[in-house]
Amino acid sequence: MQIILITTLVIALVGVAVGAALVFMSGKFHVETDEREAAVRECLPGNNCGACGYAGCDAMAAAIAAGEAPANGCPVGGAPAAEKIGAIMGVSVEAGERKVAFVRCKGSCEVTHNQGNYVGIKDCRSAVLSGLNVTECGYGCLGFGSCAAVCPQNAIRVENGVAVVNRMKCVGCGLCAKACPRGLIELIPESRRVAVQCSNRDRGPLVKKVCSAGCIGCMLCTKQCENGAITVADNLARVDYAACVQCGKCVEKCPAKVITPPAAS
Repeated sequence: MQIILITTLVIALVGVAVGAALVFMSGKFHVETDEREAAVRECLPGNNCGACGYAGCDAMAAAIAAGEAPANGCPVGGAPAAEKIGAIMGVSVEAGERKVAFVRCKGSCEVTHNQGNYVGIKDCRSAVLSGLNVTECGYGCLGFGSCAAVCPQNAIRVENGVAVVNRMKCVGCGLCAKACPRGLIELIPESRRVAVQCSNRDRGPLVKKVCSAGCIGCMLCTKQCENGAITVADNLARVDYAACVQCGKCVEKCPAKVITPPAAS
């Protein structure tokens, strides 16, 4: 009995000593947390997509609270989240226009074809790394859906061999753009209704051989634009969205019909 009592007493004393040590250490190494961090985190959507440049929403909230990231740094939360975060941080936030993904390729199965039977992993990056030119157009969409696989909103799909964006669902996180090994996807302002749906930089005759819907670099579009908002470089038309007034003249005159209003669905 005496042994049992001694053992119990020793265990109790050890427990008290450990508890006291833990209390002392927690006080010594205590790190003050910014209450604003938790409040900011509540305003973030919780996608943890990494589109902001941070590992997830927790890391983004910590960076905003520490003044290392802007209040409007979350592309998914957009203006509503930025406004709430700005109020928490006591800063004014300029509302930026929402952006959506746009696929710079019109190479559906009707206008171009595969030139080989690719039997590898059904992934766009894997297809590119294989060294094979799967499609006739070496610049176009491969159609294996790597972009769709990373989209947290199911806002992009492969339709008839080419990726198509649902602008209503897209939150502009940019993950699809990062996943595309050919760099065919860009984020454009939501209000922009004129865009060049091609990425082929070859000369006109070569383009027409591989895709009947490709830009031929004819420069008719540049001659129509009174604001200098559309230029041709490397045989490919490009739109300056800041200068474009969306008059639609370039859309009307494009013989290849490759300058188009981005689809709404």
